[in-house]
Amino acid sequence: MPNPNLSAARRNKKDEFYTQLSDIENELRHYHDLFEGKVIYCNCDDPRVSNFFYYFSSNFKFLKIKKLIATCYKNQQPDLFSSEDSEKAVFLEYDGENGTYTTNHPLGVVKPLKGNGDFRNSECIELLKQSDIVVTNPPFSLFREYIAQLIEYNKKFLIIGPRNAIIYKEVFPEIKNDRIWLGFGFVAGNAYFETKHPENFASGVYNQETGLVKFRNVVWYTNLPHEKRNEELYLWKKYSAEEYPHYDNYDAIEVSKVVNIPRDWNGAMGVPITFLDKYNPSQFEIIGRMNSSVITDLQLGIPYVNGVAKYARIIIQRR
Repeated sequence: MPNPNLSAARRNKKDEFYTQLSDIENELRHYHDLFEGKVIYCNCDDPRVSNFFYYFSSNFKFLKIKKLIATCYKNQQPDLFSSEDSEKAVFLEYDGENGTYTTNHPLGVVKPLKGNGDFRNSECIELLKQSDIVVTNPPFSLFREYIAQLIEYNKKFLIIGPRNAIIYKEVFPEIKNDRIWLGFGFVAGNAYFETKHPENFASGVYNQETGLVKFRNVVWYTNLPHEKRNEELYLWKKYSAEEYPHYDNYDAIEVSKVVNIPRDWNGAMGVPITFLDKYNPSQFEIIGRMNSSVITDLQLGIPYVNGVAKYARIIIQRR
């Protein structure tokens, strides 16, 4: 039989990435006014080492935050990849009292949690209920459950996740209905994370000099307003039947690159999921997605052109 503790430990290694402070600063600067008077919850963050906790605690007065909460997961079974037992899960609540944050000496008293700090545990859910905005880098292997929980409890959030989550059944309907959208994104589309397990990555992905892993397939998901959503995508190309063939199995044209969306086509068109980096809901309407043979109201099949399957597409139309 499979060993559940071994599976959990392996998953933890896979998900163990630490967000760079510079990436946090680059994204969160677009939302400064939204944190005033709010309880911020970082529920996948050890306050002793988390750059999310450091950012909010060091900018507590500037952002006029009401309270900052951080919790972290720790596997409370013996670590099967180590001879030592894992630490206990901890939490910290900070309300802006005097103090100076330094590495391993966070503001306030770090306290143990009763459970393992899993975001699905009852004590973490109680803290979630107290919060206004959740900001963190959650475990990608549990991203479906994580974002479903935020939706269930009607929370505002700004979180990092895999780009392919755009077409998850838990996420895509929220995007279509303008209840979730992408944030500003990482500089040049590149995200860099620290990892304790560089052996899992090939050369070119893990940089030995910097100690960082590079990913291009991650984005910020949010339901916080920001000015980028109001920017119109400039359209310059003209439609031609040769350059924009119709799908074999759906009445829409294939647009292989977002930059090539034709300015004079008002019908449905399939675009790469990277379109959401430029999506302005006042300019375009999202109709559905094409990435599976299953057919539903929002799932429109696999995009075929002349019998050849294309990558996942989002079907859009000009407003």
